[in-house]
Amino acid sequence: MKLPKTLGACVDMIYKMREKRLAAQKIVDEQKHLEETLKNHILSNFNRQDVDKASGKLATCAVTRRIVGDVEDWDTFTAYIAKNDAFDLLQKRVNDTAYRLRLDDNIEVPGVEAREVVSLSITKR
Repeated sequence: MKLPKTLGACVDMIYKMREKRLAAQKIVDEQKHLEETLKNHILSNFNRQDVDKASGKLATCAVTRRIVGDVEDWDTFTAYIAKNDAFDLLQKRVNDTAYRLRLDDNIEVPGVEAREVVSLSITKR
């Protein structure tokens, strides 16, 4: 891809590219919605027909199940984690908003290093 020589031309080019991507994303989002609708229809029919698997000429669908945890009481949950050294129950990432609030209050969070993420804001004129 040949890049424009001026910043203004670069801004216009990235705006056009983003608009093209957003239009394509809209199509992808609509397709995903249709897939979800069909998936729900298939699952509903599996339940009605008491089957866990079905095949067409191109593919096979099978019901899979897995157990996930939904926290209902965070105080009890975090107390359990602390008491049992069960930090493996947590995903390892920092909540950016909570971290920035502490930085704004000049509170140091041990073991965490601030990193600036630079991005562009692109808006229509």
